Amino acid sequence: MRFLTYRTVDTTGLGLVAANGEIHGLASDDDYFPGELLSLLHRGGDVLTRAATTLERHGKVLDEADIAYLPPIPSPGKILCVGLNYRDHAEEAGMAIPSHANVFARFATSLVGAGQPIILPHDSDHLDYEAEFAIVIGRAGRRIEAAAALDHVAGYALFNDGSLRDVQLRTSQWVLGKNFDATGAFGPWLVTSDELPPGCRGLRLTARLNGATVQDGSTDDLLFDVPTIIQQISAVMTLEPGDVIITGTPAGVGMARRPPLWMKAGDTIEIAMEGLGRLRNEIEEE
Repeated sequence: MRFLTYRTVDTTGLGLVAANGEIHGLASDDDYFPGELLSLLHRGGDVLTRAATTLERHGKVLDEADIAYLPPIPSPGKILCVGLNYRDHAEEAGMAIPSHANVFARFATSLVGAGQPIILPHDSDHLDYEAEFAIVIGRAGRRIEAAAALDHVAGYALFNDGSLRDVQLRTSQWVLGKNFDATGAFGPWLVTSDELPPGCRGLRLTARLNGATVQDGSTDDLLFDVPTIIQQISAVMTLEPGDVIITGTPAGVGMARRPPLWMKAGDTIEIAMEGLGRLRNEIEEE
């Protein structure tokens, strides 16, 4: 199942991508509206399957020209990012290979949906791309064992961890450089776990900037795989439905190129992964 959150001129809604590619959507004020994706995840059980049935039966077929994609979950309770989670990226950045998952936080104000502009702020012109996939938690847990970790995953989505590198690297703490408003693209939809290999293993992950491939990696190269990430994070904090964990990026980022390749106004960046579709955004100046 592929769920998306969208807005129109008048309202917001929940959509389902059908097998034929059509989007079946219900607005939040429709009689059969099943609820926002975050609230559905909190209900648990087979609620996503029932929501999909409702959208198939009662949803209107939407024209993409009439909607704007929002992040699948616009306001997650937690957004946690794993840095340096591919050996080749750690090496190109000149940083030590981590012995434990290197985790920092993002916040909801940094998120944008598919097709919405990523904003180049006045403060910096060092805007970099990072092709990643995100884990969306479906069942709460604390101190989750790796063997049970995938039972806590609702699904996955694409993410572009847009980073203002000069701000990020001013200090040892990366949070400011990773949290400029409208720099983290998330979407276009949540794909439920049953449609993908366990832990998204063995999938190709790419980034294309203005049509040229700049990153081309495999999820098999994760230093810390999905179960390990969940195990290490949940040892510290309770993971709750709708929490988002962004898993890291392979080599090829703009910072590591000579000369550096920064995104600029008018550029188009597209993240893709097998099974998750494509996440496309243009860059606009603030």
